[in-house]
Amino acid sequence: MKTQEKDLITAEIVKETNLEHIAIIMDGNRRWAKEKNLPSAMGHKRGVDALKTTLRACKDFGIKYLTVYAFSTENWKRKKEEVDFLMELLAITLTNELAEMHSEGVVISFIGDISKLSDKLQKILSNSVETTKNNTGVHLQIAFNYGARDEIVHAVKSIVAKGVKSEDITEEMISENLYTKNIPDPDLLIRTGGEKRISNYLLWQIAYSEIFVTDEYWPEFGRDSLVKAVEEFKNRQRRFGK
Repeated sequence: MKTQEKDLITAEIVKETNLEHIAIIMDGNRRWAKEKNLPSAMGHKRGVDALKTTLRACKDFGIKYLTVYAFSTENWKRKKEEVDFLMELLAITLTNELAEMHSEGVVISFIGDISKLSDKLQKILSNSVETTKNNTGVHLQIAFNYGARDEIVHAVKSIVAKGVKSEDITEEMISENLYTKNIPDPDLLIRTGGEKRISNYLLWQIAYSEIFVTDEYWPEFGRDSLVKAVEEFKNRQRRFGK
């Protein structure tokens, strides 16, 4: 089947199933590099390429929201050299790719506690958000210094600070105080690298998401990989607890 024909079929599936939001746990960068006797940095760099490919595919398929797990609150425990590299990689990627993403209509936002990042990196993140805020293309949410438990605690504290009585707290109120308050919950969660766990990612938001796990490492994930995930989503019967 030709690529163009496959893209049209995938876009039709997205429309038929009302698949709006895909969340991804981008796992396997280091394992991919290790198997190829390459430094971890090369795995992370190839991971950026995989994200660019996936973002373009989402645009072509008509997927409106893409949320990716880039750096967790637990990742600070990694070696300092790797943490420093990941910070620099984010800064360089946003600086080099912002113009192209802006021209393609991508809307960039971040979820997580970015106040813990350097002033320089915070400015780069803020600039990318400000530059793309009026775009109408794919909404790309980058989870950076993000942890779902931390997010829920943050939401509860925000509600308490507003003086809301405990008996008045609702699910809707909690959702409205999460980092993702303006974004619909994910329809599909994809995890690469074969691990079958959630890793403290969007715990509240994925309550009824379909989950697709692939053994492919994230640097190997491409357009065809996303097509397979969408095709699998089509075959799921979503019950939402009913």
